[in-house]
Amino acid sequence: MKINKIIPKITLVGAGPGDVELITLKGLKAIQSADVILYDALVNEDLLKEAPNAHTIFVGKRKGFKAYSQDEINKLIVESAYLYGSVVRLKGGDSFVFGRGFEEILYAEAFSIPCEVVPGISSSISVPALAGIPVTHRGVSNSFYVLTGTLSDGSLNQEIHNAALSSGTVIVLMGLSKLSEIVSVYEKAGKSNQSIAVISNGSLPTEKTVKGKVYSIEKIVSDEGIKAPAIILIGDVVDLQKKYDAILKEALFN
Repeated sequence: MKINKIIPKITLVGAGPGDVELITLKGLKAIQSADVILYDALVNEDLLKEAPNAHTIFVGKRKGFKAYSQDEINKLIVESAYLYGSVVRLKGGDSFVFGRGFEEILYAEAFSIPCEVVPGISSSISVPALAGIPVTHRGVSNSFYVLTGTLSDGSLNQEIHNAALSSGTVIVLMGLSKLSEIVSVYEKAGKSNQSIAVISNGSLPTEKTVKGKVYSIEKIVSDEGIKAPAIILIGDVVDLQKKYDAILKEALFN
C-alpha cells in the first residue's frame, strides 16, 4: 500500500482588498492547491470556494474580538503544515502591510518549514483608486504616507502627527475609531479645511465613500452610518474624484 508522505509548506497569500477578482493569479493557484487555509476576517470567503477539498480555519480578528491570539495563530500555522502539508495563510490586502505576515514567516522558518510569499493588492492604494481617487497626481501630490491609525494597545498611532505635517496624501488604515483624534491632530496643525474622504467596504458592492473637510467629516461619517472596515484618505487628491466622476459621466453619455 502506498503511503503519501506529508511535506509541510507554508504560503503567505495576500487576498487583496475584498473583491475576489482582485487576487493575483499566483495567489489563486496557491489557494487551489492548498491542503488547509487559515483565513482572516477581511478575506472574502468566496475565495474559499476555489479550494472545496481544503480544510479551512477562521483565525480572524475584529475590534473587540479575536478568534485566536497571534501566538496561537503562529503555532496553528506550523501544526497545520505538519498535519496536512500545504498551508495557505490567507490575509486581506497585502500580508506585509500591517498584516503581521512577517512575524508568521519568522516563526515558521524557525521550524525549517519552507515558506513562500505571494504579495497581494494593498487596500491602501487600490481602494482609493477604485473610488476614483489617485493617491498621487502631478502638481497635486508627489508622495503618499500609509499608516495604521490604531496601535496594538488601542492607542492612536502618534505617527499621525508627522503625517499631518506632510504635503503628500495620507492614508490611514484601521483608523475609523480614531477619527475624532485624527481630526484633532489635523486641526492643531492648522489643517481644518483639508479635504478628507472615508471609504467603507472598498471594492465590494457595499462600498460607500463620503467626503468633506477635516472640520466636518465626523458629522458626515455619523450621518451616513459609515462603518469599519474603512480607509481614511487625507489630502488634495480627494478633490480629484469630482473630475473622475465627470469623466465617467461623459463616457456614459457619449
